[in-house]
Amino acid sequence: MKSRSTTVMLGITFLSFLMIQGAMQGVIFTPIQAAQKPEDWNETVEKGIAFLKKTQNRDGSWGPIDSPNKRGITGVVVTGLLKTGKIDASDPAVAKALKYIESLVNEKAGHIAGNDAKVGLQNYVTCINVMALQAAKQDEKYKKVIGNAVTFLKQLQWDDGENKSEKDDFFGGAGYDSKSRPDLSNTQFFIDALHDAGIGPDDPALKKALVFVSRCQNLKGEHNDRPWAGKINDGSFIYSAAGGGSTKTSDDANAPLTGYGSMTYAGIKSMIYCGVGKEDPRMKKAIEWLSANYTVTKNPGMPPPFAERGLFYYYHTMAKTLTVMEMEEFVDKKGVKHDWKSDLTQQLRKKQNPDGSWTNPTDRWMEGNPALVTGYALMTLAHCRPTK
Repeated sequence: MKSRSTTVMLGITFLSFLMIQGAMQGVIFTPIQAAQKPEDWNETVEKGIAFLKKTQNRDGSWGPIDSPNKRGITGVVVTGLLKTGKIDASDPAVAKALKYIESLVNEKAGHIAGNDAKVGLQNYVTCINVMALQAAKQDEKYKKVIGNAVTFLKQLQWDDGENKSEKDDFFGGAGYDSKSRPDLSNTQFFIDALHDAGIGPDDPALKKALVFVSRCQNLKGEHNDRPWAGKINDGSFIYSAAGGGSTKTSDDANAPLTGYGSMTYAGIKSMIYCGVGKEDPRMKKAIEWLSANYTVTKNPGMPPPFAERGLFYYYHTMAKTLTVMEMEEFVDKKGVKHDWKSDLTQQLRKKQNPDGSWTNPTDRWMEGNPALVTGYALMTLAHCRPTK
């Protein structure tokens, strides 16, 4: 019988032989990564949940008590808490938060942003609160509220109701309201909310949304004939196709329209929800860009000074998109296989504060707020749950 050390040495020798043979034949050999440890995921999630339970406002919300921003932050937190599977709607903290969200239901207008909601908050807040109520799995209780919210959201979409034809670069998109310029971030949440509410790709709203989403891609072709579409042509997605196009990779409005990670993942997920298949040229080109830019250390596509802008938004969009794509591992341009669930979990473990919260020192797009960012982190980790 061979000793354990002899067996290990034989294993290492065989592994080396395979690598040498593969190299000689031009084959990329990729060692199998060790699966993430369930205890790492559990500890990280439980610390985040504990922080949120300690910091919940008396009215059931999270976020600055005197700010209307808490209406959306609470929806993010509730979605994150429930999606982890650690707690359900009967948990006292979640039950209290759901009561708060119920208080935001505007019976007359149909949105879930409060009776005195600023117009500019109505889309985002309603979308995330639809997602939170759906995550609560209380269909009968919230069926009418969600149905009314869907009707309201569809009215915000830029289409013939706003005198926009399909030729217009506003068409199909969603903005902060029905008057502001549409963008892919608002449109992503709009599509997510409709999808979670059971709206399928054959619905006119999603067909129109796909027109806008496709025009946000740096890819010249039948789905994007905008003047700027072919200048970069790398398959990445920008912030908005409206008004001649805009991106967040520069503070200069006249800078090239380069795409970036969070919007590219958002574009892919949105296309999938709108019925686009994996063999579609738009999908292939977007995945090609992601394979050349796989990372969990920054929001790829952002220049070095902006590398961590929207980082936690990037994390949850990345995790949700790869889940929707049913991708257990991500193979990058070099052929390296990544256990993305483990990569994200370990990165979030490194970034977690001692009190269990997360914050982004690059306080852009409200990512300095610990409740919001901890909600984003839990939404991310919900898609990184170990399978064994």
